[in-house]
Amino acid sequence: MKRASTATPTSNRKLKADNVRVVLVSTRNPLNIGAAARAMSNFGFSNLRLVEPYEPSWREARSAVGAGPVLKAARVYSSLQDAVADCALAVGTTAATGRDLQHPIRRLEAGARLLRAQSLRKPVAIVFGSEKYGLSNEDMSWCHWLMRIPARVEHGSMNLGQAVAVCLFEMIRTGTAVQPKAPVAASGDELDRVTAMLMDVLTTSGYVHADSSELKIRRLVRRMNLSSADAEVWFGILRQVKWKLGPHQLSPR
Repeated sequence: MKRASTATPTSNRKLKADNVRVVLVSTRNPLNIGAAARAMSNFGFSNLRLVEPYEPSWREARSAVGAGPVLKAARVYSSLQDAVADCALAVGTTAATGRDLQHPIRRLEAGARLLRAQSLRKPVAIVFGSEKYGLSNEDMSWCHWLMRIPARVEHGSMNLGQAVAVCLFEMIRTGTAVQPKAPVAASGDELDRVTAMLMDVLTTSGYVHADSSELKIRRLVRRMNLSSADAEVWFGILRQVKWKLGPHQLSPR
């Protein structure tokens, strides 16, 4: 198998999900197969491959809630070699504790960047071992390098379904948060209405007496950086307070 490039992408962080194969080796628990398939569906991946799954578990997993389409399309292989034969890059996952590993090993965030970059050109595979033993040395021999989730040393091994979910989340994560729609800033007229009503309330309550206080209140209101919607809410609140203080003193605005 030709060794894939390991150059870290610098500008293109996109992902071609159709080119990502999630490969589970010798999985025995149907709940884990179902959880892995559901995580794939959650994050937009659909190509599940199973290598020598425990047959009863495979049959039971097909009814997993929320994972039907992924499981229906899943392919079963008799060997890991066949499962990754079409992949330009195959990456094994391991907790990397207490073993003499003969492969380069990368943390998840670095490994995911390489996988994303390669997926734009050719198929890639993320390989997960069995719940009990992980990947064997034979399994790892079909991988270009290994990747680990940076869990704490005292409990580095994760549930299979959780490990798949964490890895796939890192695959789709770009580091850029979704930007909410910016609120419309309040106009000068709207801020003046709030300022005037606030002055009315403060004057009626006896809090301010001198005209010079209006300058301070005007600056205070503008420092609040109110949106148009928030200015309307504050005006309504202050109008109600003014009405409670003395309904007969309420001036129309």
